[in-house]
Amino acid sequence: MRTRSVGVAVLAAMVTMAWAQAPTPQGEVKGDAWVHTPESLRTSAELAAVVLPARVTGGAPYTGKLKDAPAGNGQRVAVVLFLHGSSGLGLKAIGEWQQWLATMGIASVAPDSFTLPGHVTYKSPIDKASYERIHALRASEIRPALEAIRRQPWADPARLILAGTSEGAVPVARHEGREFAARMLYAWSCEPNYFVEAPRNAFEADKPVLNVISSTDPFFSRSNAWLGNADAQGHCGAALKDNPRAAVVLVPGAPQTLLNLPAARHATAGFLAPYAAP
Repeated sequence: MRTRSVGVAVLAAMVTMAWAQAPTPQGEVKGDAWVHTPESLRTSAELAAVVLPARVTGGAPYTGKLKDAPAGNGQRVAVVLFLHGSSGLGLKAIGEWQQWLATMGIASVAPDSFTLPGHVTYKSPIDKASYERIHALRASEIRPALEAIRRQPWADPARLILAGTSEGAVPVARHEGREFAARMLYAWSCEPNYFVEAPRNAFEADKPVLNVISSTDPFFSRSNAWLGNADAQGHCGAALKDNPRAAVVLVPGAPQTLLNLPAARHATAGFLAPYAAP
């Protein structure tokens, strides 16, 4: 046992040295707008990407902007408020995922962060202070979208789920309100690393949480040489260890955009089953 312990210690030291010697790429920031204006916040909700299930429309699912969404036929359904990642709503996978949610009778609303003129964009890694300004920007989008959803006749206020992916998952983990029945976080590890000054997780112990992430996420697992946390587990397990209603799903070898992979959809469908239309 002593020999094995020494071997493990040597291996750990070698890994630490490799981390220290690994070159860190040069990041960059473009744009100059770090804070939403009242107008851009309002528009981020109005121009949110929405998919309403057939149960609401009485016909084909509605796909479009929130401002143009129909009142529906009186049916109320669960709604996922989804915060996109740094690529915005242009990521094809988001629309496909929203369409899939509708097949389960679940509506979805994805605010558009890029309604802010000059919205900052970045190539990682950048400094933590700048990341935190971006996280604050994204967090500010939750309240206007939530208020807009609550005004919709098809939204069931008891079945609202807050979700996000990558950059959009950080404010989901940090949200301190109790308005949501559950949370879903994709491609975020809830851990200390280069992306945050501190995780500042605010999970409610009595609310369900789903975390789905690649076992080798290119940004938030130890496969990233500049992660900044040699002890990282690469998932939200530590942050959720005291929540018996939480689930962490690791998808082997998946890319960061994993919303529509079979394993991710399977986990999501099971998690959302209690909220889906009967």
